[in-house]
Amino acid sequence: MKRRLPDWSELRPLMTFVPPRLDRVAARLESAADVWDLRRIAKRVTPAAPFDYVDGGALAERTLRRNREVFAEVELLPRILHGVDSVDTSTTIAGSRAALPFGIAPTGYTRLMHAEGEIGGVRAATRARIPFTLSTMGTRSLEEVAQAAPDSTRWFQLYLWKDRERSLDLLRRAEAAGYDTLLVTVDTPITGLRLRDARNGLAIPPRLTLSTILDASYRPGWWFNFLTTDPPKYASLSTTSTTLAELTASMFDPTLGFDDLRWIREQWSGRLFVKGVLTAEDARQSASLGADGLIVSNHGGRQLDQAPPSLTALSEVREAVGEDMEIILDSGIMSGTDVVTALCAGADFVLIGRAYLYGLMAGGRRGVERVIELLSAEIRTAMGLMGAATIADLGPHLVRGLPVPPPAGVVRPSSEPQR
Repeated sequence: MKRRLPDWSELRPLMTFVPPRLDRVAARLESAADVWDLRRIAKRVTPAAPFDYVDGGALAERTLRRNREVFAEVELLPRILHGVDSVDTSTTIAGSRAALPFGIAPTGYTRLMHAEGEIGGVRAATRARIPFTLSTMGTRSLEEVAQAAPDSTRWFQLYLWKDRERSLDLLRRAEAAGYDTLLVTVDTPITGLRLRDARNGLAIPPRLTLSTILDASYRPGWWFNFLTTDPPKYASLSTTSTTLAELTASMFDPTLGFDDLRWIREQWSGRLFVKGVLTAEDARQSASLGADGLIVSNHGGRQLDQAPPSLTALSEVREAVGEDMEIILDSGIMSGTDVVTALCAGADFVLIGRAYLYGLMAGGRRGVERVIELLSAEIRTAMGLMGAATIADLGPHLVRGLPVPPPAGVVRPSSEPQR
C-alpha cells in the first residue's frame, strides 16, 4: 500500500467543529433520535414521582408491556416499484382536518411533568395542526387552554362525577370555550392500583418529604420551574389538594352505566367519542346510544392489569360497528411506525399520551414539538417505503401478524416482571 504525507487542503474541510450550544435544552432535544431517547432525557431531568406516573402502569404492569409487545410483533410490508412522489399525512377526524393522523391524548398531573404543562402541549399541537385534548384532571383550566391557543383544535375529556350538576357545568364551560369534541372516559369507575404512584406518594399539590426534596434537588431545572410558577392544581375542579385515588373515590361515580352515557349524549351537542372500549358488546352499545366515535383504549395499561392490548381489541371493535364509525386507538404508541400499524389495522386516528409527556418532561413545549417532529418523520418514511401516498392507502394488505383477540374468557399469558 503506497503512502503519502497528508494534504492539509484535503483535510481542512473535514476538520470543522460544531461549537457547543449555549441553549442546553435545544441541544439535548436535537440529540434525540426517537421518543425512547426523549424518555431517557425525561428520566434524567424529572423527579421520580412524576416520571413514574407517566412511565408506569397498574399492578405488575403486564398490560403496559403487552401494549408494546403486540406492536413489535406486527410486520409492515415494503412495496417495491411503487414510487411515491410525495406523502400526504393529513386526515379528517371528528369533523376537522388534521395535518397528521395523531393527536394529543388527555393527561392528568401535567404541570408536574413540566411547568409549561397543558399550555406547552396545546401550543405545540396548534403549530403542528393536530388536535389537543384537555383532561378533566388537567392542571390548566378549560378557559386557560383556550386562551393560550385560540386557533387550536380542542377536545375535552370528561369523567362523570357523582354530582351531575357539576358535570353539566363542565360541559357548558367546554362548549363556551370552543371545545368541539367530547371524549367520555368510561374505564375508570375506580382507579387502577398503580403501585409506583403509591410508593412515591404522588398527589396534587406535591407532598414534599425529605426524600422527594432530595430527589428533586438533582434536577435543578425542574425544581426552579416548580418554585417560580403557580402551584399545580386540578384547574377545572374545585378540589385542589388530594391524591388521584382520593379524588376518584370522593367525586367520581363507580355506578356509571349506559343510562349515564345516554344522559351525556342528551346534554352535549358536539361530537362525542366513548373512550375505553375494548369489546364488541360495549362498542355496539355505545354506538346505539349515539356515540359519534369510539376510542379503543386500555388507559395505557393503567387500569385493569391483564386487560387486552388496544391493538388486539381493535379488530373486534371495528367488526362490531362497521366502517362508518370513526375509531381512534390509544395505548402503546411510541413511534410513527406504531401509528402506521394502527391505521393499517383499522383505526382512523391515534392519540399519544406517554410519548407526548416524555417530550414535555424533556423540554416543555419544544420537547412536545420534537416528539411530533420525530413521529411525523417516521410516518412519512414508513408510508414512502410501503408505497402509500395518503392515509387512505394504508390498510391490512400492508401488514402481517396483526393480533387476533382470543376467545372470550381466555387470557393471553403475559411475561412476568423482571427482577
